[in-house]
Amino acid sequence: MKKYNLITASLLALGLTACGAQNTTNESTTAQVTSAPGAPGVEPFWAYAGKTGIGTSFEEYKKGQYSDTAATGSVSKVWFSIAKGMITETMFGLIHQAQIKDMQFIVTGKDFTVTEADDLDVTIDYLYKDEQGRPLSLAYKVTSTDKQGRFSLEKHIFTDPDTQTLFVRSVFNTQLEGLKAYVNVNPYINNNGLGDFAKTTEQGLVAWEGDNYLTLQSSSPFKAKTVGFTGESDGINALKTTQAINNQYTNTGEVSGNVNMLAELGDISNNTTFDLALSFGKTQQQSIQQGEQSLAKGYQAVLDHYNGKGDALGWQDYLQSLKPLNTMTEQTADNGKLLYTSAMVLKAQEDKTHAGALIASLSNPWGETVSAKEGSTGYKAVWVRDFYQVAMAFMALGDTATAKTAFEYLEKVQVNSSTPGNNGDTGWFLQKTHVDGELEWVGVQLDQTAMPIMLAWKLHQANVLSDEELKTWYGKMLKPAADFLVDGGLAKILWNDTQITPPATQQERWEEQEGYSPSTTAAIVAGLITASDIATLSGDDKNAKRYLETAKKYNSEIESQMFTTKGNLKGESTDGEYFIRIGQDTDANSNTKINANNGREGFNKKQILDGGFLELVRYGVRGAIDESIVKTLPEYDDETLEDNLQVKYSFSFEDGSGTFAGYRRYGNDGYGEDEVTGTNYAEGGGNTPGQRGRVWPFFTGERGHYEIAAANATKTFNDAKQADIRNSYVKGLEQFANEGMMLPEQVWDGVGVNKAGYELGEGTNSATPLAWTHAEYVKLVRSLSDKQVWDHYPVVEIALK
Repeated sequence: MKKYNLITASLLALGLTACGAQNTTNESTTAQVTSAPGAPGVEPFWAYAGKTGIGTSFEEYKKGQYSDTAATGSVSKVWFSIAKGMITETMFGLIHQAQIKDMQFIVTGKDFTVTEADDLDVTIDYLYKDEQGRPLSLAYKVTSTDKQGRFSLEKHIFTDPDTQTLFVRSVFNTQLEGLKAYVNVNPYINNNGLGDFAKTTEQGLVAWEGDNYLTLQSSSPFKAKTVGFTGESDGINALKTTQAINNQYTNTGEVSGNVNMLAELGDISNNTTFDLALSFGKTQQQSIQQGEQSLAKGYQAVLDHYNGKGDALGWQDYLQSLKPLNTMTEQTADNGKLLYTSAMVLKAQEDKTHAGALIASLSNPWGETVSAKEGSTGYKAVWVRDFYQVAMAFMALGDTATAKTAFEYLEKVQVNSSTPGNNGDTGWFLQKTHVDGELEWVGVQLDQTAMPIMLAWKLHQANVLSDEELKTWYGKMLKPAADFLVDGGLAKILWNDTQITPPATQQERWEEQEGYSPSTTAAIVAGLITASDIATLSGDDKNAKRYLETAKKYNSEIESQMFTTKGNLKGESTDGEYFIRIGQDTDANSNTKINANNGREGFNKKQILDGGFLELVRYGVRGAIDESIVKTLPEYDDETLEDNLQVKYSFSFEDGSGTFAGYRRYGNDGYGEDEVTGTNYAEGGGNTPGQRGRVWPFFTGERGHYEIAAANATKTFNDAKQADIRNSYVKGLEQFANEGMMLPEQVWDGVGVNKAGYELGEGTNSATPLAWTHAEYVKLVRSLSDKQVWDHYPVVEIALK
């Protein structure tokens, strides 16, 4: 073991304090102040991205914003996630600012040590449910059982709505004697795994970077505590080999790094309970006080407020405010369990500093293989396309307040003359940003420029935006967007220096290819027709006419640009006539190749299918039984295509009631696990030749939406058809959810090397929960309840007749 570094006068400069006569081993009482060796520790990585739970407190808007006032109290800005039974990335401040990688419990016996990171048997459930088993809050009960039956651990996990605190109750049960429990936290202060300091204090354990602090405290004093550098002096190796904390380091010294905090909770027997507070603040004192306040209130008071029991405002109140929920529940196959969960999961993925900022997922894709040396938002960021799906889901749920606040937020991510570094044209919406508007990715995706206009039209139709409000937004945000959809312009910002000529987009909805895309064009046409309607209301007849004429022109060219009559796919249902995914020229029958991407070589565009053509039906650009749509369905559903080009895969219901459909993004997709080596996308750096994009569950929802539209078009929508859609597409989406009812981005399709050991249809480690998937589920249920597609645009259908 490396020699101890005795703390000198530098302690005073760092503000580190000894805690009196601390133990340096479990047996010794010798007072010795030591700093941990081994800086900076092992390389940091993010946590597993397949979350089985996420949570935060429900907070109420005041005039469409979150506000810390005397009347409302403080807004809790703490989010947590759960993966593989462990508490993982927990955020404080902005929703992407992770402060820990994980928090795990450890149990030692006479001759064994078991950590939560080991292979335990884990179940997850909700602490507060109604009589039908539907969750009423995002408070979790996670039960982990030792495979040899030596002990069990039950964790109750939630946040305190009144403080900046994650509250964790741990309940241990064992029949053995001499077992001890420990808790370990790996801080990633300020959203990175390096640059942290840590120390012990009388109150507990503290870690910090700059003016970001976290504190771990317990309702009963820790029996022993230490800090160190992860993998070097963190105390875990000692626990595993000697079942004790052999060295109690009081601080990590003058060098920052990947730090670790470890504390002994005490002896355990039957029903041994420890309440812990992981709390945050901008000073050490603040972080300590936040946790102290939560622990002083106690478990039940904090949980009741979080849940919304009695006079307290919490998650139950939010669910009760969603008027359509009860009616929608009738069109679920699980009696509303996933619907209730989805409503809360979507609301939980909104930032509370920048109200209305809706992120894509509270995860970092393939996190455990992604370096955390530097800050990363992962999917904890704003994509306007995902954002639109979620805002429309809020509308479907009856939460018009969040939908309106989200729409108003969009002004922050539209390119204008004040956008940092912009030297090009304005009006389009940024590809990906932090919730505070900070630039991250700057490709031009024209569907993301159309969708805010479409959302505004829907909000106005629902009387959420008044005539005057709509007119104001038309001048400020919607007209510049519509003008860009007509005129295009120069995107010149950061790396991007590209002339955009609509309807050709620099990137389509998968952010990988340029050209003419059915899904992007569907949004552009719908965006321009709704813009025309808004312009007319605003008294701008000249532009109303211009937008409508341009939409009709784009519409008239859809088949010639994107529907091939000379396709070369080979399968049982192919006839050479279908919509392609995307083309980089205006002739759908040409043999041009699309670009290589994600390790996959570029293919002839006529070999690549995707479900983007269904968006033409959803938005009203094409009828459900139009020839080009109907002709594409056989190829889209053909499971005899060459595997790499196949899009549809069938999955069996667990109850034996039949099969249901799942779909990949497109043929030749490479955004996923390598089918030859089994490595994930992050491990291969996005460029291994065998990479394979898997099945994305929300396409099951998109296909279900088409079935609703088709039944209406053929006048065959009856009770039997409604039940059929419910028991296939709705139920299928429900089966894709994991045990915590989180819906993933991708699920395992059974093709290739299964290095991670996924079961067929199980969410992979790409990103869970994906907001878009939950939103599509919510919208499908609302559509089935209404017997018509929720995000259909009748004004588009009428204009194009």
